Amino acid sequence: MASSNFMKRWVRPEVYPLLVPMVTVVGLVSMQLIRNITTNPEVRVTKENRAAGILENFEEGEKYTEHRFRKFVRGRRPEIMPSVNNFFTDPKF
Repeated sequence: MASSNFMKRWVRPEVYPLLVPMVTVVGLVSMQLIRNITTNPEVRVTKENRAAGILENFEEGEKYTEHRFRKFVRGRRPEIMPSVNNFFTDPKF
């Protein structure tokens, strides 16, 4: 009975479009947090790793910074909509 009242009061069809970006943002933030905890060389979760202090491990740091997305974007021009940019900057049109 209480859950029925909760659903009637707070979950309305007008709220559904807001749920999509909120779920997307929570998913992206969760992915980044998990990535930082598991692969960032500067984050040490266990007590043994924290006791090690500052490590000079450049290979691990480079592996973390040179991830797949950065390699994918590296050779591309920094444009979001190239056709629109060409339309307004290219005198041929």
